[in-house]
Amino acid sequence: MKKSLNFFYVGLAIFFIAIGFKSLSNGDDWEYIFNGNNLDDWTVKIKGYPSGENFGNTFKVKDGQIQVSYENYENFDFRYGHLYYTKKKFKNYHLKLEYKFFGEQANGGEGWATKNSGVMFHSQHPETLLIDQPFPVSIETQFLGGLNDGSRPTGNLCTPGTDVDMNSVKVKGHCTRSKSDTFNNDDWVEAEIIVYSDSIAHHIINGKTVLTYTNLRYGDDGRLPENMIDKKDQKLTEGYISLQSESHPIKFRNIRIKSLN
Repeated sequence: MKKSLNFFYVGLAIFFIAIGFKSLSNGDDWEYIFNGNNLDDWTVKIKGYPSGENFGNTFKVKDGQIQVSYENYENFDFRYGHLYYTKKKFKNYHLKLEYKFFGEQANGGEGWATKNSGVMFHSQHPETLLIDQPFPVSIETQFLGGLNDGSRPTGNLCTPGTDVDMNSVKVKGHCTRSKSDTFNNDDWVEAEIIVYSDSIAHHIINGKTVLTYTNLRYGDDGRLPENMIDKKDQKLTEGYISLQSESHPIKFRNIRIKSLN
């Protein structure tokens, strides 16, 4: 059974690569989940604060974009945050958005968090996070900006409280680099995620598929918060979408999703 499932995942990956995902993007059935005017249907959760409290006005709408900035912080102090679209959960979908780093990192931000953010998908609901939980149990498409000192790809994979497989083998590291280019200039970058429940997911940067993995599931190595231990090793089939706050200012725009049911 395991061998036949492996063939299924490989075949599915080859199929999507062969068609270039273009057929999935045709039509007018995209749903814009950010209206460009306010944060209706979105909920903030920042480490150390209850769900719904937007400490320091971290997440705001400006010029039709969601902006994440820290002008009201004296020190970042590990206050990792996320902005969740909580109107509904998603299972099989194609997500598109554009992001752009700007400005300077907040005082006290960690070195690895310079020009570092991301979008979390198949995420837990913000009201289920523990008060001091820094990241939701989810799958992350990590966004990195170049630092003019070598390769620093974007569209990477990180797995807070989760596990996935690549080439039918469990991914051991927390973050896995993609095959994307490095973007040293702070230009707008288009990111896409295509995911089919727990079966397969693809990361796409500026139209290029840069990462594919399978068998999305809850973790098995102690990374789950205490209120989610019972989900250990279970399939991760659906969840919410959230945007990260990790100490470097970033903008998001044109956030849209298409159901692939």
